[in-house]
Amino acid sequence: MTPPQAGIDLTTIPSSDKTALCLEVHGFLDYDCADHFLAQASQQLADSAGLRALRLDCRHLEGLDSMGLAMLLTLQRRTTAAGVTLFLDNRRPALQRMLDITGALPYLVPDHQENASESAESEAMAYRHTSEGGTAADRTGRPLGPENSS
Repeated sequence: MTPPQAGIDLTTIPSSDKTALCLEVHGFLDYDCADHFLAQASQQLADSAGLRALRLDCRHLEGLDSMGLAMLLTLQRRTTAAGVTLFLDNRRPALQRMLDITGALPYLVPDHQENASESAESEAMAYRHTSEGGTAADRTGRPLGPENSS
């Protein structure tokens, strides 16, 4: 495994399914490390014969910028060309929001229609204002009480 470079790392997760490659993404996928991410993921894809699915576990993906999103879309094009389905598992609200507002969701999440309510909940969480303490807040920054925290 290549050591982490510029804030992103892919770790192979053992899987009993020999037709699926599972990679855990750690760090922030941005301009500085996007090329490294794509090269590393593409190499894993090329090294795995008989692959039907590439699953990126995004639970530890801290965020991404527009270049990171572009690399995910490029990876999706490469997996499609290879006859492999790309899955973004355990999407955090920041990633989900980026996919929603850019319109990339249908391209990067093949089962997005099945998870429509999950997506709406993630979007609501991404837009929720928070106070300095991290609790739900109104637009002025005042914490909301339990009866007002919708």
